[in-house]
Amino acid sequence: MDRYPANNPEESALDLILWRHAEAHDGSLSVPDRERRLTAKGRLQALEIGGWLRDRLPKSVRVLSSPAVRTCETAEALGFPFSLQDDLGTGTSPERFLAATGWPDGEGPVVAVGHQPTLGQVASLILTGERYPWSVRKGALWWFRVQRSKGGEPVLRLVLPPDLV
Repeated sequence: MDRYPANNPEESALDLILWRHAEAHDGSLSVPDRERRLTAKGRLQALEIGGWLRDRLPKSVRVLSSPAVRTCETAEALGFPFSLQDDLGTGTSPERFLAATGWPDGEGPVVAVGHQPTLGQVASLILTGERYPWSVRKGALWWFRVQRSKGGEPVLRLVLPPDLV
């Protein structure tokens, strides 16, 4: 896959990259869900996907993360500054998630680190206009693009699970 395209007004595009947090420790009664951390395998998954993605994005990318510890640890692996968005957290709706990212009317690329089942519902909403319970694997990313100059139809550019990096 090519690096992120140069800014060209005739090809005004918005990329949205959905990134599910990497493998995290199972929940327990002693650790609240929001405080769960990545496992050693999860840290490796995040670093591999983060490195692959970092090489393909401009420095101007907006990176957004759910406030949960496991999503923050995943976002940190990208190596860009990120901001926390409650509307990317567990229990949010696909519509609130998309509004928080600015899809499809924003500018420039956005990486949004979140959770299942919301990410699968967001992906299905983008591609079909309906909510379906699609599965997004832990640590995987789904890369969408809408090109306004070509009618604004969303395109799925890539699905990348961590074991293929």
